[in-house]
Amino acid sequence: MRNYNMDFIRGIAVLCLVYMNGYAFGLMDYSYIPLSTSPFSDTLIHAVSTFFVDGRFRTLFSLLFGAGLYIQWQKVKSTAPLKARLHWLIIFGLVHGFLLWAGDILFLYGVSGWFALKYLQSNNQLLVKRAGEFLLIGCVATGLVLFSAPDEVVYRDSAQYIDLYSPHYSDYFLSNLGMNILMLVAVPIMIMWLCVGLMLIGIYLYKNEVFSKGLTKPHLIVCIAGAFIFSGMRLYASKFTGGAGFAIQEFINTFAALFMAVFYIHLIVKFCNNSAHVGRLIQQAGRLAFTLYICQTLMQLLLYKVLYPQWVLSFNRIDYWIIATGLVSVQLLFTALYCRYYEQGPLEYVWRRLTQAKIAKINA
Repeated sequence: MRNYNMDFIRGIAVLCLVYMNGYAFGLMDYSYIPLSTSPFSDTLIHAVSTFFVDGRFRTLFSLLFGAGLYIQWQKVKSTAPLKARLHWLIIFGLVHGFLLWAGDILFLYGVSGWFALKYLQSNNQLLVKRAGEFLLIGCVATGLVLFSAPDEVVYRDSAQYIDLYSPHYSDYFLSNLGMNILMLVAVPIMIMWLCVGLMLIGIYLYKNEVFSKGLTKPHLIVCIAGAFIFSGMRLYASKFTGGAGFAIQEFINTFAALFMAVFYIHLIVKFCNNSAHVGRLIQQAGRLAFTLYICQTLMQLLLYKVLYPQWVLSFNRIDYWIIATGLVSVQLLFTALYCRYYEQGPLEYVWRRLTQAKIAKINA
């Protein structure tokens, strides 16, 4: 029986990614760059984002990906088909990262998923143990890298920012190539460990029926407390600057995002109750997640780098969120129209056919 809760969760995760990723289409190196005197809307949205958005939906995707690997393995009791899927996901990620956007997560998930395959048959105790170890390794490695970050603070109304800004797509393309090379180096050093740890927790949650029944009351209390305590700590840590400050923020946010993401899973499971009719449009978006994710990149590149590159000079947080809301609306409209005629997204279809071809080649 299909788990409609997971479709709903995946739909929420992919649609909400634009609220995090939009900033990176300004200056990838700096993400959002505020004015020297920020408007109140910036302060408010920063607080809301710190509590409920930043890193939460990437974490949701990692948990879902781990659970998805386990579900697929249960069907065939073999890792060969999974490796074929991951092989093509890695290739898609490389193409997406180098040609479009260095913030790609497909390559990361492909590599991390390959590593996580080793633990599909592990018991719950080993899953939790290894997940904790990998998260700790990732946090330490990330902290060491961020600790060396420069202490400079750039404001959007400064001459320094104007010097960094370029309206030309060719400049973005070259910068993106260099950034993606750095991201590929960062994956095995720090990011992969965090992602694998989260995938193993996703497997653990699925095996313990959290994706079908939600959390038990004691676990729910711990989860809510962890989510709000760590999110509050992360908001307070926003005042820290420099490499050490960034390292502290990222360490705290790893656990804030994990607790909040699990809390979101619980809320959605209770709301959806594994019904195909509750939030049907969101579930359909979840089944088109790959297609919608790539479309988000294309739409944001078109807006921020081709049609209106000057937006990054004047946009505050609320402007990015207004655009993000518009993009979500467009994607929901596309999903509603597309799913009248097809059950599988176009990129999902291509991915499946390529995987089947690779499996057939292996078995030949």
